[in-house]
Amino acid sequence: MDRWAGRTALVTGASAGIGAAVAEQLVRRGMTVVGCARNTQKIQDLAAECQWSGCTGLLVPYQCDLSNEEEILAMFSAIKAQHGGVDVCVNNAGLAHPDSLLNGKTSSWRNMLQVNVIALSICTREAYQSMKERNVNDGHIININSMSGHRVVPTTDVHFYSATKHAVTALTEGLRQELREANTQIRATCISPGLVETEFHSRMYQNTEKGASVFGSIKYLEAEDVASAVTYVLSAPPHVQIGDIQMRPVDQKS
Repeated sequence: MDRWAGRTALVTGASAGIGAAVAEQLVRRGMTVVGCARNTQKIQDLAAECQWSGCTGLLVPYQCDLSNEEEILAMFSAIKAQHGGVDVCVNNAGLAHPDSLLNGKTSSWRNMLQVNVIALSICTREAYQSMKERNVNDGHIININSMSGHRVVPTTDVHFYSATKHAVTALTEGLRQELREANTQIRATCISPGLVETEFHSRMYQNTEKGASVFGSIKYLEAEDVASAVTYVLSAPPHVQIGDIQMRPVDQKS
């Protein structure tokens, strides 16, 4: 990770869970991390904590609604003006609504597509353009995917969500191919965790008790486990392309 010290990363959805853990890990390794979310209060608190604990990097909160392309483009312009550009892009932001294929609301489907697929693609495009215009040939784009991007579980309220994550799997491989055709050493990776202890399910069901019931009695992954996978990918030798990391709790059945 030493070669990333002093360089700039963008982490979307950095206010909690996996995004916050990734941002903290990268700051501790000396990177300038722009952490974005719709509400930046928790990112501000984490930035203060990182500074207090003597981290060599810097966490910069940035308010951005990823369902709004204009706000995404303004964020990349601000990163260019203040930090030069993006060297690492971690597309972590994602959401789910419990809306089935037979009875789901169109607005919920559209929201999942907008954040999980379209916003991820816009950030990927803008990160690549940022690297290209500065002749950065060793950048990295990491998509935080899901095991739901590799199989479909018999739970009707996550089928559309699973479709968006299958899209992320295809987008990451397509990105790898396009980067190769562009004759660049920029790498693309997706990291696909199973059940992780975050606020994700509570937000999905808008019910803390129901969200917690998803896990049952198994020992689930922690956000820091996924953050460790991110640093593992970034620390791989420049000639190594890690396409996908699939990780589950040992006791998870599917």
